[in-house]
Amino acid sequence: MRLRLLGCWWSVLVMAAAPAWARNYPLTGEVIGEVTLTTTVRNDTIADIARTYGQGYNEMRRANPNVDPWLTGEDTEILIPSQYVLPKAPHEGIIINIPEMRLYHYLPAAKGAVKGALRQVATYPISIGRQDWSTPHGATKVMSKIKDPSWTPPESIRQEHAKEGDILPVVVPAGPLNPLGQYALRLGFAGYLIHGTDKPYGIGMRVTHGCMRMYPNDIETVFKSVPVGTTVRLVNEPFKVGILTGRLLLEAHPALDEDAAKVTATQFTAVLALILPYTEKHLVSLDWQMLRRTVYRKDGLPTQIGTATPLAPPPTALTLNP
Repeated sequence: MRLRLLGCWWSVLVMAAAPAWARNYPLTGEVIGEVTLTTTVRNDTIADIARTYGQGYNEMRRANPNVDPWLTGEDTEILIPSQYVLPKAPHEGIIINIPEMRLYHYLPAAKGAVKGALRQVATYPISIGRQDWSTPHGATKVMSKIKDPSWTPPESIRQEHAKEGDILPVVVPAGPLNPLGQYALRLGFAGYLIHGTDKPYGIGMRVTHGCMRMYPNDIETVFKSVPVGTTVRLVNEPFKVGILTGRLLLEAHPALDEDAAKVTATQFTAVLALILPYTEKHLVSLDWQMLRRTVYRKDGLPTQIGTATPLAPPPTALTLNP
């Protein structure tokens, strides 16, 4: 692959040897990162590129709908959707936006940091539960951290696998074939984990039994940086709105299958409800055609749908001494 970033070309000779793509961003506003481009070499697949650049499979497919995911070809231009509007949730702990299939970790200020120094937020793709094993919503905490976990599959999962001829043991020991990978964070929701995987190419898809899977290197980073007791909020935000340098951006994702009918019926009302609070402090001008196009396209790319100019503060009352 050859990466084009900020108008420059950088060479990546062997994808497996490429440096890890940036996951940490300074917390300067409502939007982080930037969209970049790369070009393929003949053996690249979308799954390979997604893993190299810290993306999930589905978000890469939506950003590149005209590219064959398995036969990308030589010198095919690939868009890396590495810009994100932050979810409307407190900037603390872990935020998981389920329809986006992405985790945001708001890192605490570093010890000894200069007063006023910018905090950072890290973001990672995840896999979530299938419709019949949906991932829960709400607030919880990291209850414990487990290195080299074993897996005790519930009887319902063992029966499901048995129907497909895959007989699971009562306990799957720690090791390279363990579906939980090398690291796991146990949440307050009974039976739910954030964990690694022995099948990294499923990241960014609805393939789990409700837990949240991460790439092995990503869960290792989170495991080492998240203390027990950290707040974890699981939110359901298929639409996100934010301002970046006066541009009003809309990021739209497909709703979860179980929510699709309701979200589709109210999607424009939902987007306008997200925009309305900005009118209190900004002069907002909307491009209605682009707004509609972004809502229908749902490609996960932050797209400008208008402008937002800060309103001048009201004049200060003048008091004259008698």
